[in-house]
Amino acid sequence: MSAEPALMTLTEVARAIAMRQVSSHEVTRALLHRIAQWQPHLNAFMSIESEAALRAADAADADLAKGEVRGPLHGVPLAHKDMYYDAGKVATCGSLIRRDFVPTVTSTALQRLKDAGQVRLGTLHLAEFAYGPTGHNAHYGPVRNPWNVAHITGGSSSGSGASVAARLTYAALGSDTGGSIRMPAHFCGVTGLKTTVGRVSRAGAMPLSQSLDTVGPLARTAEDCALLLALMAGADPEDSTTSREPLSDYVAATKGSLKGLKIGVPASFYVDDLDSEVARVLDETIAVLKREGADIVKVELPDQRQLSSASQLVLAAEAAAFHKRWMIERPQDYGAQTLMRLQNGLSVPAVTYLEAMRWRGPALAAHNAAVAGVDAIIAPASPIPAPTIEESDVGGGPNAPALLQRLTLFTRPVNFLGLPSLTVPSGFTRSGLPVGMQLIGRSFDEATLLTVGAAFQRVTDHHDRVPKLPS
Repeated sequence: MSAEPALMTLTEVARAIAMRQVSSHEVTRALLHRIAQWQPHLNAFMSIESEAALRAADAADADLAKGEVRGPLHGVPLAHKDMYYDAGKVATCGSLIRRDFVPTVTSTALQRLKDAGQVRLGTLHLAEFAYGPTGHNAHYGPVRNPWNVAHITGGSSSGSGASVAARLTYAALGSDTGGSIRMPAHFCGVTGLKTTVGRVSRAGAMPLSQSLDTVGPLARTAEDCALLLALMAGADPEDSTTSREPLSDYVAATKGSLKGLKIGVPASFYVDDLDSEVARVLDETIAVLKREGADIVKVELPDQRQLSSASQLVLAAEAAAFHKRWMIERPQDYGAQTLMRLQNGLSVPAVTYLEAMRWRGPALAAHNAAVAGVDAIIAPASPIPAPTIEESDVGGGPNAPALLQRLTLFTRPVNFLGLPSLTVPSGFTRSGLPVGMQLIGRSFDEATLLTVGAAFQRVTDHHDRVPKLPS
């Protein structure tokens, strides 16, 4: 356990506060100090609520002194993506249109963390309306990668990835519709869990795509993600799409061994045309898993490019439906990239959309048949490390559109199938940029992914490395 409060993991700091080894006030002040240092370089926060956070920390300390414990996150300061509604507080959704939007309801996922005792630090930056894979935002500027501020963080949970990596918050809620948790996890060197569709309530979270959206955490370790999932998961009367599928003991799952687990390596697609350093990290990761007792097997998956295209089509149509009125009445208030993406969705024929939706069931059945007997699949989260902000922005040159498509090539199939996926820091390029691998699991089997991720992190230190403050 680190002696510096800001460098502890979520699990460590929660335990330290509960045992009164450190106060919530001390921990909160330590994070606010780091935020003051890093924010000018990263632009990771949308709002910083220093005074309110310290008051809440003091109240948490006073309660603990009286023996009143709110829950497993008692006094732990956290910040989340600015699309989770908190009644009475502005939720910009990274947009100009909702710059002053004050919701009257609180997100179920956020409320469950509040009930567990978290302290609110502020809110985190994101791509406009959570629709973008890079971390660019035409209204509020890009979020920058703490490992190299010239590079992207990945989106749309850009502030979440950057702030967890720089140790400005112990964890953060993200959302994953086409890779928006796994991209920042990969590019920023943190752990990110995309949950099964229906595992965590989406009530009170800004919608993007009604059939693809998922809620999940970004944190420093698989153990931290397990703690947060255990608090958030489960049915919610405010969200009829949540499942009553039984919950696992996610925290206990992180203590498990890899021995006896069968991990599949795709024979194609996820291993094709990889950046050479991503390919190297994949090989190194597989070697670690094998050494720790996992049985590594090759798997032949159905056509993943079809799944990727179908995911894009569904996302485009559903996002356009949600934004149609604003596109008509306030097109000038969108950033150029976001508006273009949304307008593309208006051109998707209803028949095509419905055909894609009908295909999801058979596609999932075909996937399940192909991986029968396999506990998890390992694959890169993206074929490349983080590109620069300049080369991936509007005006980034003739290769920019292809680059943007490539970023999420390996994440979109998982969204279309509704499966869970855990991205873990797995290595670094020679220039010091993080590389993440994603573990893809069976529906509602986040527990096995957390077992594999935690076992990998017990014998590696990629997740422990901390970026240096830019000079």
